[in-house]
Amino acid sequence: MGELELIEGIRSGWAGSARGVALGIGDDCAILRPPRGHEILVTTDFTLEGRHFRRDWHPAESVGHRALARGLSDLAAMGARPLAAFLSLALPAEQLATRSGRVWVERFFNGLRSLAELHHVSLAGGDTAQAPGEQILADIVLVGTAPAGLALRRSTAHAGDALYVTGQLGGAAAELAAMQARAEEVRAAESIPKSPGAPSIPRSLRKGRGASPELLAAHPQMFPQPRLAVGQALLRRRLACSAIDLSDGLSTDLAHLCQESGVGAEVTAFALPIHPLAAQSSDEQALKLALNGGEDYELLFAAPPAVRVPRSIAGVRVTRIGSLLRDKTISLVDSAGRRTPLKPGGWEHFSAKS
Repeated sequence: MGELELIEGIRSGWAGSARGVALGIGDDCAILRPPRGHEILVTTDFTLEGRHFRRDWHPAESVGHRALARGLSDLAAMGARPLAAFLSLALPAEQLATRSGRVWVERFFNGLRSLAELHHVSLAGGDTAQAPGEQILADIVLVGTAPAGLALRRSTAHAGDALYVTGQLGGAAAELAAMQARAEEVRAAESIPKSPGAPSIPRSLRKGRGASPELLAAHPQMFPQPRLAVGQALLRRRLACSAIDLSDGLSTDLAHLCQESGVGAEVTAFALPIHPLAAQSSDEQALKLALNGGEDYELLFAAPPAVRVPRSIAGVRVTRIGSLLRDKTISLVDSAGRRTPLKPGGWEHFSAKS
């Protein structure tokens, strides 16, 4: 398969026009048509093999899904409605030279397209290239719209506002830890010489397992759902005055919001909605996963104290977890009322530990 054949395969999978896209794949530029009275919002995210996914751990469908989900979550945090996506994809030379490599690419686009169709997002263009090494590189640009002057921002929170999160926290980090543990089990099992009649390594632990229904049911965190409907409701109903998505972890993203708004915060530890996967750990570890685990793709938002925020929005649970303060410190309050500094401990994009 060559580049032209790859592009044509991508194009044929996205037949038809979508809302707001006057001209999509096939020309030098796409032409977008935003609704009258709306502004354009743009976000971009890398998806890098070895940094954001591993081919021996993540099904190709999950990689495609998450590549799009990252940008959609950014749009959700600002209350925006998706308009179009643009994908630049760099593949190793052998990826299109083998049947297994081509199947991986097809499955990648199946995962991306499935989420795109759910949220009525058109792939309006992008680029393809040969990767400089053996790793897959993807960069996706999401374009959205919001009513002019009304998009939610990180910089518009105030002291006295209440802090809320959607959904549950720590699930993605707990699942990643479980995947790492299983990989270590595989390495240990493969290093031991087998005696005649010894049982083989379970298929669920083998390298390169595909995205079977069993896997999808067991690992829903591989397919995070961006909170677009929630973000749009927060904007439309004037429930929130500021918001950010939780892609880097609560402790880190809260610090971003506080810095941009010039406020501090206190978070009530026992109020945090901890995901059942994280809750399987000790109380201390579960709290760390909820505070510092990234890729939950929930929303953290601030609301004025006079606003009555419902317990669920668009079918998603909403939990109050604290308040914003005039003092520019961020602290965690335990069940005994003790306060300890809450430092950013989530994803660091330029750290060897991430």
